[in-house]
Amino acid sequence: MSSDSVVTHVVAALAVVITTSSALGAAARRLGQPPVVGQLFAGIALGPSLLGLVPGRVYETLFPAEIQPILTSFAQVALVLFLFAVGYELDLGLLRGQRAVAAVSLGGFVIPMAMGAGLVMLLPEAFVAVNGGRPVDATFTLYMAVALSITAVPVLASIIKDQGLGGTVPGTVAMASAGVIDALSWPVLAVVLVGGAHGSLRDWGVKAALLAVYVLVMLFAVRPLLAWWKGRAGARVSYQVPVAVSVALASAWATNALGLHVIFGALLAGVVMPRRPDGTPDGSLLRPLQDAGGLLLPVFFAVSGMAVALDGLHGSDLLLLVVICAAAVVSKVASGTLAARGVRIPWRDSLLIGVLLNTRGLTELIVLNVGLATGVIGPRLYALLVVMALLTTAAAGPLIRLLRRPPKGRPASTGTPPETLPGQGPDAGPVPAAGAEAAPAP
Repeated sequence: MSSDSVVTHVVAALAVVITTSSALGAAARRLGQPPVVGQLFAGIALGPSLLGLVPGRVYETLFPAEIQPILTSFAQVALVLFLFAVGYELDLGLLRGQRAVAAVSLGGFVIPMAMGAGLVMLLPEAFVAVNGGRPVDATFTLYMAVALSITAVPVLASIIKDQGLGGTVPGTVAMASAGVIDALSWPVLAVVLVGGAHGSLRDWGVKAALLAVYVLVMLFAVRPLLAWWKGRAGARVSYQVPVAVSVALASAWATNALGLHVIFGALLAGVVMPRRPDGTPDGSLLRPLQDAGGLLLPVFFAVSGMAVALDGLHGSDLLLLVVICAAAVVSKVASGTLAARGVRIPWRDSLLIGVLLNTRGLTELIVLNVGLATGVIGPRLYALLVVMALLTTAAAGPLIRLLRRPPKGRPASTGTPPETLPGQGPDAGPVPAAGAEAAPAP
């Protein structure tokens, strides 16, 4: 295929992907679902599982093998921009004086992690069979633990807004806790990838040491340099976005060269980017990155969906899918509910927090793509986990509406204002409103 033909196919493929993703995302929203559900289904529909079944080699014509690496590159750039924004917004200071957020974050992280690891240890033969014979070792067990612990912050922000939960106790606690849970999950995933690297113990030690040095350089050299550059006299806002993108891409390249995924470099670049004097992200820098990442994210959904081979699943895989979904739902809902109830949040609000934490969506897809790209999981298990992410995210809306349905004779509950949040320390001040400064749902 000539270079002109490759360009033609890429342009056509991008047009199809963005149009289909936008249309199905809008349809999902009209059905009361977050757009990510429709966008992910668009990716699966454009892949070999559905479009590949259409006669006339339509799938091969639209997405020939020659353009697959280019689409994957677009998807990785989208992830870098998106996760840079996520890292820029991370604020673990939410834990200070907020016992409710701390309790729900800890419960919503540890219990699903334990459930995921326990599931692997309980059914090792089933996971070996569905994962193409790959060994059920410590790396795989810890990876599955992370996969069940994820909560998707941007999708959760969209659900909270759509369901009218902004500024209520369930929405506020769930949103803050989800941010903390994901902040805890990324380092664990990094340990999984470093620990699962091939080579001797000495090679592993060298790689871990290099990674530690890189983190220190980013925190104590790059961050002060960026702060000086951003705060110097005559600094122009128009130059900040190109510099931020350059730092994010360079950091992503560095972590990829160290044997990790590009997502870790993008997150770290966002964390070290200087904020405003009051500690909040700079909106003039954040919004363009969110807009650019959101425009390219449909390509990520398409690439993710094309890797889902539903026709390759076996009948026995469906039983394992049911078990995985049950473990994912029970661990998240139960941990969030019990932790919230433990700090004296009313039962209905506590259950609502647990349901909100069960939203996985985009962040789960990122974790699954990392696992597939690094060989920790194979195509069959990847397909099962993608379906699990889709089902748990789609279940959030109906469950929330069910929980918010008032008893007969009572008006619908709008939730408790966050200023009266149980477990809040005397010097803490209110938890930020749900969805504030949150990345928009793709």
